[in-house]
Amino acid sequence: MSDDVDAVLAAVGPRLRDLRRRRGATLTAVAETTGIPISTLSRLESGRRKPGLELLLPLARAYQVPIDELVGAPADLDPRVYPKPFTRNGMTVVPLTRKPGGLQAFKHILPAGLTAGREPDPRSHEGYHWLYVLNGRLRVVLGDRDFVLTAGEVAEFDTHLPHWFGNADERPVEFLSILGPQGERVHIKARYRPD
Repeated sequence: MSDDVDAVLAAVGPRLRDLRRRRGATLTAVAETTGIPISTLSRLESGRRKPGLELLLPLARAYQVPIDELVGAPADLDPRVYPKPFTRNGMTVVPLTRKPGGLQAFKHILPAGLTAGREPDPRSHEGYHWLYVLNGRLRVVLGDRDFVLTAGEVAEFDTHLPHWFGNADERPVEFLSILGPQGERVHIKARYRPD
């Protein structure tokens, strides 16, 4: 290996130790979360073990950071997210975040009439969901409730509750969604300022 690669790998251990300590986590807790033995984690942090992808991937997920942060990628990298839209069931989805694990943000675009006449098929899964309607009218089915959100309205819910969304009418609808792991919710901090 080149001297540059050796230097990068040597810096991973102290970076992992610092990240773990800043989070207030023990080696035992990280081992339980990642499935990596405590002895391996200790050797990684002390620099006696070279990190490989099989170790870095679960650690990045556990600490909810990009692998770049674990290996100390140059700070001059372009921080912009270049989303690659994809289509799912006729809906265009644009990822707005690239951080593994943690909260994920998306923009959804439902074309005009996409779900018109379609019977809702509510599904449930692990996580917590937050919706914000940008344009149009979004029909939301949450458990036994069926309602419409309009531009500027927000909904948040535990995704264990069966849910479905679609066009409320023949017009297109655009909305933002933030989806997080179970128990991780969006926190809005606002301060009241009297006139």
